[in-house]
Amino acid sequence: MEQARVPFQKILFVCVNRRTEKEICCAHRESETIAAQLKERIKALGLSRLVRVSKSGCQDLCAKGPNVMVFPDHVWYDGVTLADVDRIIQDVIRDVPMTSGRPTFLPSPTPPTPAGSER
Repeated sequence: MEQARVPFQKILFVCVNRRTEKEICCAHRESETIAAQLKERIKALGLSRLVRVSKSGCQDLCAKGPNVMVFPDHVWYDGVTLADVDRIIQDVIRDVPMTSGRPTFLPSPTPPTPAGSER
């Protein structure tokens, strides 16, 4: 096993958990479409190498869903709708380095040396 730094500056985890028809869940509230729209917008902005949109399993707050978590920002959006996609994108990319309106790809920091492997 190798240890490395996370290759993205931000990761959006979109809950797409699906339960039975009678149970409340994010998937019954368009979370798959929300995830697809977020991913499409990030790609259109040329930020795919900096911002990752990932589908997640249950985030354990189904009644408040759809839910989107943003790391490493420790931000949680609940009750997300398709109308919220642009706002989430604006919030997420606010501190992503940009040069002349285009993303600036910063070199990844050197990964930490695993404990016990110093020479």
